Amino acid sequence: MLPPRDKITIGFAHVAYNCKARLDARNLGFRTLEARTRAELDAMLPELDVLSLSGMWRNDIPPLAPKLRYVQSMSAGTDQYDRAIMKAAGISLASAAGANAKAVSEHAISLMLAMTRRLPEARDNQHKKFWRGMQSDFWTREDELAGKTLIVVGMGRIGGRLIRLAKAFEMHVIGVRANPAAGAEGADEVFGMDALPAILPRADMVVLVCPLTPETTGLMNATTLAAMKPSAYLINCARGKVCDEAELIAALVSGKIKGAALDVTATEPLPETSPLWTLPNVFITPHTGGETCVYEDNVLDLLVANLERVWAGESTLINQIV
Repeated sequence: MLPPRDKITIGFAHVAYNCKARLDARNLGFRTLEARTRAELDAMLPELDVLSLSGMWRNDIPPLAPKLRYVQSMSAGTDQYDRAIMKAAGISLASAAGANAKAVSEHAISLMLAMTRRLPEARDNQHKKFWRGMQSDFWTREDELAGKTLIVVGMGRIGGRLIRLAKAFEMHVIGVRANPAAGAEGADEVFGMDALPAILPRADMVVLVCPLTPETTGLMNATTLAAMKPSAYLINCARGKVCDEAELIAALVSGKIKGAALDVTATEPLPETSPLWTLPNVFITPHTGGETCVYEDNVLDLLVANLERVWAGESTLINQIV
């Protein structure tokens, strides 16, 4: 059980987000603490009833936080949290699924546009003060999304909104999800994950917005990448390990696919030694797909709603994982 609202202590741990200030501005009467470093986090753990964080989580935290009963992840992905450890410690865990759905779906569209409109090349040419002429070669000329076929892998909140945005660009959209019976979310067609290799040859764009699970780890590998058209692009806004990175690099170098735009990589930050940095057909953003100026408030809306659920005696949280 959590303490009453006038006795509760809520901690936030993130290198950049300003959740404490945003929650304090709501004047709800909660005691709040904030950590920007691991050392600061460790110092405040014994006082916490609730903790909201993402990248700073360690699975040795529960014994250091004896009062902790609820963790609100700041991220939609929760693979960093050991479920068994949290359950044994009596700590509930909720994800931030949906908090960045608008941002990530718009980021995916921006990456698709960047590749078809050749914006990374234009930026490079700007820095070189080089005015590139019009192109007779279709391979190097800018293109448009309208009329193209898009496969969206993952049809949760992000995938569903991405589908709706893609339809506004007049694309033919094929959705792929674990359970096709769960709905099409506005897609023209919907298939199960097992159908992906068969439908990949139809795609001009493949966008990954699925969670990282045992089933999706290495989903894009030598076999599935080889099934794509040589003119197709891969966009990854999911998790880096959904792609076999070595095999993706091989496909990009050999021209098995035209290019890739990656917001996530298998190791983050991406090591300086990675060939992905310098491949001419790769565009990288540093896991900023979910970044938005309203992100803190989106997470806090979930946290406060879940606190109200607990105090009302409800047994489940919004986005509950444990």
